[in-house]
Amino acid sequence: MGSKLIVLAVIVLGVIAVAQLMKIYQLSSKLTDRKEEEISNRNNRLNANLMIVFVIALFAGFIWLMVRFGWTGRGMAASVHGHELDWLYNINFLIVLLVFFSTHIVLFFFAYKYVRKEGVKAHYFAHSNKLEMIWTIVPASVLAVIIILGLRTWKDVTADAAPESIRVELFSKQFDWTARYSGDDNTLGKFDYKLTTDNNELGLLTTNTIDSAINEMENGSKGIHSIEDKLNNPSLAMSHSDRDDLMEELDRKGRLVRLLHQMKGRHKPEVDAYAWDDIIQKDTLYLCVNKEYEFNFRSKDVIHSAYFPDFRVQMNTVPGLTTRFKFTPDITTEDFRKTKNNPDFHFALMCNKICGGAHYKMKMTVVVLDETQYDEWLETKEFITFRDKYFASK
Repeated sequence: MGSKLIVLAVIVLGVIAVAQLMKIYQLSSKLTDRKEEEISNRNNRLNANLMIVFVIALFAGFIWLMVRFGWTGRGMAASVHGHELDWLYNINFLIVLLVFFSTHIVLFFFAYKYVRKEGVKAHYFAHSNKLEMIWTIVPASVLAVIIILGLRTWKDVTADAAPESIRVELFSKQFDWTARYSGDDNTLGKFDYKLTTDNNELGLLTTNTIDSAINEMENGSKGIHSIEDKLNNPSLAMSHSDRDDLMEELDRKGRLVRLLHQMKGRHKPEVDAYAWDDIIQKDTLYLCVNKEYEFNFRSKDVIHSAYFPDFRVQMNTVPGLTTRFKFTPDITTEDFRKTKNNPDFHFALMCNKICGGAHYKMKMTVVVLDETQYDEWLETKEFITFRDKYFASK
């Protein structure tokens, strides 16, 4: 508290000092019998010299920041396509630096060179077709190169994953992530939001989950039969608005249960196996180095954004829509820790959309293992398949 008061006092005193200096300047101007808009050659030369001092200090500070915090502050990429994206980013950054240094050198040098001089009249320069062509064609050409390189890179990193790629789904909801590995068959089980129940959070599609969803919809504590009992119970005193709400809820659940029965009639039991062997993983996402992954992203509630900063991956997760991305981690967590000289470092999956009040909590640790360690993790059964999870909760 005391330090804050000291800072506040210094700011107030600084403002007062500046105000007094301005008054002194105004009084001195009156004593010299010179109009305010009349600037002496001495002051002009001083400002011209200060321009050079300022631009040197600006460049020195900028270069120091790059040396102190790195070329762009991103650190090393940890995925195959991340290096390509970093290369493209570096090209853009070089172009920006070239424009930044060249334009500021010209700007401040001209302010120094063409300072007002006695007897020298400024040249009025209205228009030049040649200059117009230069500063139209050059930026357009540079932008065309950037866009072409960007489209090529984007096409490469968003192309279809190889058939042998490991399929993983990342399911987002307020405010956590759930990873679903595709299991031994490397095929993710199908899903449908209508199958979402307490013991089927991801809405996976099997014969059992369809039956459970129908039973919950018809016989659950908030199911159709429960609502009908309330509506037909003469001892329950309800207002017209409460009764209308229950009728609307009954109609909605009636439509849903009809859709579930239609789903059951079309369902083929042989596809159950795709879902049963899927591996459900919370809190930590384990990956194998130098293996390509295809990530499928889903959201239960609002738009989230799956962001792996060190892998240079980001993809929105949208309710009702599956989005995809592929990448290949090319360095293990252990090796990356050595490059950063930080034994406590972990890769992370974060949400890059402000998705609600607890958005800050939406984070998942990512661990990249070598192939031997990854196989050992699989063998230790530090995960639970959907079949185990489903029947354990019943």
